[in-house]
Amino acid sequence: MAAPSDDAQGPLPPQPAPGDKSSGVREVKSAARTLELLELLASRQNRPARLRELTEALGVPRSSLYALLRTLTKHGWVRTDASGTMYGIGIRALLVGTSYLDTDPHLRIVKPVLDELGEKLDETFHFGRLDGFDVVYLATRESSQYLRPYSRVGRRLPAYCTALGKALLAERHGTELDRHVPEELAPSTPHTITGRDALAADLDRTRERGHAVDIEENSLGLHCFGFALRYAPEGRPARDAISCSVPLARLTPDREAEIVTAMREARARIERGAPPITEDMWV
Repeated sequence: MAAPSDDAQGPLPPQPAPGDKSSGVREVKSAARTLELLELLASRQNRPARLRELTEALGVPRSSLYALLRTLTKHGWVRTDASGTMYGIGIRALLVGTSYLDTDPHLRIVKPVLDELGEKLDETFHFGRLDGFDVVYLATRESSQYLRPYSRVGRRLPAYCTALGKALLAERHGTELDRHVPEELAPSTPHTITGRDALAADLDRTRERGHAVDIEENSLGLHCFGFALRYAPEGRPARDAISCSVPLARLTPDREAEIVTAMREARARIERGAPPITEDMWV
């Protein structure tokens, strides 16, 4: 069957170079291409893509990519519309993601603590994990006073402009820090830190303060507080963090002090109850 025709709908964000060969393990090209395609579709969230867009973004021959899309659609990893010209992430990806959450030993400890914080303070609380340049949201406890349209499990945001991410970046130095900070710090809002020297100074303040602060750096109107969870093996920086998001319009100095105290206590409870991360669990 011939590949359907399509029209470009604008440029896609640049994708990371395929395959990290630093481990010395020979990469399976077809597997790497499949993963790059699924990650690209997932990153688009609710914006389906045409074949031409995907071809241009991945630098893959049209015929090869079309065959791969048809295979993944058949097995439920990719979904398509009635015309067969638009593609999005499929339900199988949800099943795999759910199994990751179901088997994570730390999420089971953190989630009840976030729920208690929500009951006590009625703000929005998150649990996230550092992954490359981003922090991935693994749990969210929403405030009843306001709803954030993008506060959902599985969301990825740049670590350098979120309280969750900066709490974890501050645990790192030198080349270990560089691995998680992109060359270009693209602004999410007019308040995003986009200079590397300014980010380094902000991380120094985070270390002195004991927690990270994001004031409208990722979302306008929100002030966020991030706390690294230190249950990693000795010598390893924290990979997980919790955060609290508060609308600036109702944040007072007394409220800030109350939130920071509660978050510190919550962090201590989580660290006491969390199982240690063994080397075979570390990624």
